[in-house]
Amino acid sequence: MEKLAILELNESILRVSIYKISNGRFQLALEKSQNFALGKEINSEELIKPKTKNELLNVIKIYRKLIESYKVNKIIAVASRILLSARNYKGFIDEVYNNTAITIQIMSDDELLKTIYNSVVNSIDNSKGFFFYVGHDFTGVVKYNRRTMLSSQTIPFGIDNVVKDSDGNSLSILQIEDKMKKEFTNLEILKEIEEDSNLVGCGNAFLAFGKIAKKIARYPLDIDNNYEVSTEIMSKTFDFIKDIDAEKIGKIKGIDFMETDEILSSLAIIKALYIVSGAKNIAVSNASLRHGIVCSNVSSTQTQFSDLLSNSLDNFYEFYKDENSINEYVNQMALILFKQLKVMHKLPRFYVKPLRIASYLYDCGKIINYSNLEKLGFDVILNSGITGVTHKELLIASFICLCQNLDNLSLGEWLKYKDLLTDEDLDAVRKLGVILNLARALNASRKPIITDIVCDILGDSIIVKTVVEGNAEFEIIEGMKIASDYKKVFKKSLQII
Repeated sequence: MEKLAILELNESILRVSIYKISNGRFQLALEKSQNFALGKEINSEELIKPKTKNELLNVIKIYRKLIESYKVNKIIAVASRILLSARNYKGFIDEVYNNTAITIQIMSDDELLKTIYNSVVNSIDNSKGFFFYVGHDFTGVVKYNRRTMLSSQTIPFGIDNVVKDSDGNSLSILQIEDKMKKEFTNLEILKEIEEDSNLVGCGNAFLAFGKIAKKIARYPLDIDNNYEVSTEIMSKTFDFIKDIDAEKIGKIKGIDFMETDEILSSLAIIKALYIVSGAKNIAVSNASLRHGIVCSNVSSTQTQFSDLLSNSLDNFYEFYKDENSINEYVNQMALILFKQLKVMHKLPRFYVKPLRIASYLYDCGKIINYSNLEKLGFDVILNSGITGVTHKELLIASFICLCQNLDNLSLGEWLKYKDLLTDEDLDAVRKLGVILNLARALNASRKPIITDIVCDILGDSIIVKTVVEGNAEFEIIEGMKIASDYKKVFKKSLQII
């Protein structure tokens, strides 16, 4: 297994991320960061002060030792173009190389947007649309269609340098909003947005916005990626922040990666984007520079984009499977059962994606403890970061995994998510939990002995006829253990032959 380390230096943070790489798949193994107000210092002094330079160098040396301890095969180090504004940036880069053998590459705005695009298309299943990136000293808008960036435009204002007017006077949040509305109105690319266009926002500004918006909306899931913020919730979030004390803003949980003034300017920029673009919803993406770099260096964006969910499942599975794993067989059987039992479960195709997730990751709870892995699998799936699905689909998949044992389903737990789930969903997860359990049983020998099934409904019974390649006696015995749960949910007796 190889390792890749990514070192990032931007206006506010120095970060190292180490990824494990296997068969074109990757998983974050370690991430450490240290805050530095580098952007503000360079904008003010036009150089990196000796004290800051020494502190940065010391932290990079520490990160270099971490990288060595993980036996990393490759290091990629990047910095934002703010570094170019420092008169002594070349000396700093040389000093980093002389002390650590790490070469820092300074990225242009265009390079940054292209790299983040690689992350965007692998974080949200959105093949065509626009994405907005709000950085420290610029804001970018990109129009894309599948794997191609069609056009992009930027304006030279971001969360740090938008806060003052041309005379150096500080602007209020409402003044920043007005200023950015004027800037965005001049962007031709925003005029190309249509009513049904998919809109995605990324960067720390949108992450902080999404986290606050979830609190305002009392959203039951703590998932950042693909959280859609409506115009209504955006307005409530903006009004909430502009009307509270700055000290209270700094105490909001989960957004400690941004300063209070940065949060205020972020929301002003984002509100202006909503207004000028006419957006009804913007999906928050956790797309990042480091994720875009690893996507570009490890696997093919084209391959990933063809089926984002499949790629995401394969990526997750790659790092917890073992030599006895049969997840692909269980997944195939669950989908066969869904099709064959259509007349019984009467569920629409909406539930296919959740079933795909739950069946492919049916035993992921063993990562924590094999005992009661179905119950533990609920939390693993919900926090897996699987992409290519909505939050609701991921939540339903978690409940399907849980319902492999129907006794695990608690009405109290279900009611936590009442704003996302319906009575139809409750019926669905119970039915699909039984189907998944049956799919697991029909692979009891951990070999694809049963290759297909045919179901016949006879009165109050259903007969599952197996198509086999070998002796399926064990599978049939295990399958019949689920007969009582099957009857409880489907109101018919189960017979497997």
